[in-house]
Amino acid sequence: MIDSHCHIDFADFDADRATVIAECQQLSINTLVVPGTQAASWANLLALSDAYPAIHVALGIHPYFLDAFQAGDLLLLSDLIATHRQRIVAVGEIGLDGSLSHNYARQLEVFSQQLELASTFALPVILHHRHSHNDLIRLLKHKRFNFGGIIHAFSGSLQEAQNYIDLGFKLGIGATITYQRAVKTRDVVSQVPLDSLVLETDAPDMPPSGLQGLRNSPLNLPLVLKALVALRQESEAEIIQQCRRNVCSALANMPR
Repeated sequence: MIDSHCHIDFADFDADRATVIAECQQLSINTLVVPGTQAASWANLLALSDAYPAIHVALGIHPYFLDAFQAGDLLLLSDLIATHRQRIVAVGEIGLDGSLSHNYARQLEVFSQQLELASTFALPVILHHRHSHNDLIRLLKHKRFNFGGIIHAFSGSLQEAQNYIDLGFKLGIGATITYQRAVKTRDVVSQVPLDSLVLETDAPDMPPSGLQGLRNSPLNLPLVLKALVALRQESEAEIIQQCRRNVCSALANMPR
């Protein structure tokens, strides 16, 4: 299996990162996609991908971290992608978050610049969203972005899901679907084509139902899988195989 979105580079895993990765292998979770969030994290991410073959990295600037954004970060991002093009799977985690106090116009500017950078390098993107589906879809169409990617932690409507699918994106499905109260998301996930879905944990955040307040981990990916199997008509084996294929087709430089 592939965890298509986790932050195992975060300090939450400093004490036991190697152990968690080894235990993932025992659970047949043999690939971890780790998106970057800010310039300060990129060098460490690349070093981790050298140290652990299971880790595949994306580089990007998350809207949460715009307070640390500096003018030279986009140039550095471009230089790192150019240097490491054959090992970077996407530009990400990038996107828009309408719940933040950051100037939304600034978010739009930095997101648009990173989208253009992804186009320049013909790379997909890993997109963060919150109260921003309309703007994301509008900008993807306006920029004529044709390289697809993954919509992280998708929780939109069926129509929004179809809009992203039509634009060439896969939908990241995480622990939200383990909560019975997530009626809308569970309903959408049950209806969209299986070839549009990928599994993720967003560790150390977004723990599954029953584990609230605890550190989330890629080791919880089977709980997301179990919830997805319960919502779908396909077998567990078919879902595992197809979700893996979906990640590999959505992102660059992935093991086949």
